[in-house]
Amino acid sequence: MWDREVCLSLIDRLWALRRSMLDSEQRFAAAIQRVGAHQRDSARNLVHFLAMRATDLRDLQGQLAWLGVSSLGRSESHVLASVDKVLGLLHRLTGQGWHDHSDEEPVGSVSGPALLQLHSLALLGPVARDRQVRIMVTLPSEAATDLAMVRRLVEAGMDVARINCAHDDASAWKSMARLVRRAAKAAQREVKVLMDLGGPKIRTGPLAEGPAVLKLKPLRDELGFATHPWRLRLEHTASDAATAAVPCVVVDKDWLARLRTGHQVHLTDARDKKRRLLVVESDDRGAVVEGMDTCYLTPETPLSVKSPHGRRIHTAYPAGIAPTPAAIRLHRGDLLHLTADPVPGDDTEGAAPPRISCTLPEVIGQVRAGERVWMDDGRIGAVVRKASRRHLELEVVQARDTGEKLMADKGINFPDSQLDLPALTDKDLQDLQTVATVADVVGLSFVQRPDDVHQLLHMLEALGGDKVGVLLKIETLLGFENLPELMLAAMAAPSAGVMIARGDLAVECGYERMAEVQEEILWCSEAAHMPVVWATQVLETLAKTGIPSRAEISDASMGVRAECVMLNKGPYIDEAIRMLDDILRRMAGHQSKKTPMLRALRAWTAQP
Repeated sequence: MWDREVCLSLIDRLWALRRSMLDSEQRFAAAIQRVGAHQRDSARNLVHFLAMRATDLRDLQGQLAWLGVSSLGRSESHVLASVDKVLGLLHRLTGQGWHDHSDEEPVGSVSGPALLQLHSLALLGPVARDRQVRIMVTLPSEAATDLAMVRRLVEAGMDVARINCAHDDASAWKSMARLVRRAAKAAQREVKVLMDLGGPKIRTGPLAEGPAVLKLKPLRDELGFATHPWRLRLEHTASDAATAAVPCVVVDKDWLARLRTGHQVHLTDARDKKRRLLVVESDDRGAVVEGMDTCYLTPETPLSVKSPHGRRIHTAYPAGIAPTPAAIRLHRGDLLHLTADPVPGDDTEGAAPPRISCTLPEVIGQVRAGERVWMDDGRIGAVVRKASRRHLELEVVQARDTGEKLMADKGINFPDSQLDLPALTDKDLQDLQTVATVADVVGLSFVQRPDDVHQLLHMLEALGGDKVGVLLKIETLLGFENLPELMLAAMAAPSAGVMIARGDLAVECGYERMAEVQEEILWCSEAAHMPVVWATQVLETLAKTGIPSRAEISDASMGVRAECVMLNKGPYIDEAIRMLDDILRRMAGHQSKKTPMLRALRAWTAQP
């Protein structure tokens, strides 16, 4: 039973809410006018959404639900129309007349989702099969030369091919795009090409190289007994024959030519352990040896060969063994110097504290004492104790009890620091020359301010890439906080979208806040009718190992809330695409954005 007084009170509150939305539209009039004509309605709806969500509406929502009138909880794509609809119903309930009060027809419950679909199609292309959400796949380097592999990705269900400009070069990128379009044409499909700019990624600098040593170990059972031997390939020239399972070293050509299957190789390894290896394969290019005991091989390890009859041939030394990656071992309470000086880092015993450089030295002078620093995807947390223009003294406050290894080329995040960094690095500006002629979409990494977007659009126009869509990669706290302004700036592009880059963003915002942050980005993007790419570690275990974890299946199913889900490369990427395709098609019958679809449930047939 409804109450007239409650209804009248709700009407007053909704009128006040409506006025605030229109006032906000007036304040943003200049920004709305700057967006593309095809985005004006979306820009107005975004501004209305921001005004509505600036107020705590939980009590209002509860009262509307009690009346059974309507809910504003799914109004993102058509905010003003939703408020007007609820006002109209409440006026009818209280016996009052109602007419449309809008000077311009607002985006409605049909036209709002239609605009989102239209913008998604423009940016990301059509969807494969009978699902609503696209699948984006990061291309490996092999995609530049392996047409068969690219065809498998397209046939498995890839809708968007992502080229990471942090790897390979312009020649490889052009080849990747060419093979993607060739494979898509053969499959009679359209597959968009996204080129992801590297951006100002802050990483640890180089460390002094460790010793050149190759560790070879057999597979062991639960009791520690060796069950399968390790294998090593021997060749007389360096090649790309090495794999993770069978590494390769270079040895003397004449020595290698005398090896035959069945010969034994004797050595004393770096730990002074005597080892005997068996030659199990030999061909024109080299040989394969195997052993059942763990072995540490260095360039100074002599390899002596005996025939099956015990006759010694002669000795060779292995070459081509890469130095082991150096690392700084850190525990809670340890100090670390982060320096702007371009010198290799060190962890020399007795040196206190160890030091490591930063790939963007200009950030050092912008960080203040007391601010937090995260390294290696949040594995190591620290606080700045002392700060100067060239050096930061950090105290480690988060690490596992056993300590953490900090290596070169690991990400560094400064979530508390106001960093003034260009969105486009010198490399990005050079890469844009290829993007403008090759890509359908460009990913703007580490975007933080509207001027970053304006600079990108200006550069694209100057290079003749004015038809390239823009994908805002939200991966910093400042980027998240400035998201509405970034969206309005991106609406000047022919098409635009948002990527929730959950890796760096989780580190910057805090893991405990990540679920909340990604929800808010989804809501804000829907209000802007802007497609969202759900990214970072989706089905990562499956792509890397062939077996998914339970948690990542649930995470992948959340991707139905976005317009596209991104998968990273891996040896089992084909299987990951097929599984994601199946998950998204199943979930499409249950969920559309925030709205449950109420498809019939067939799992239960209750009997009286």
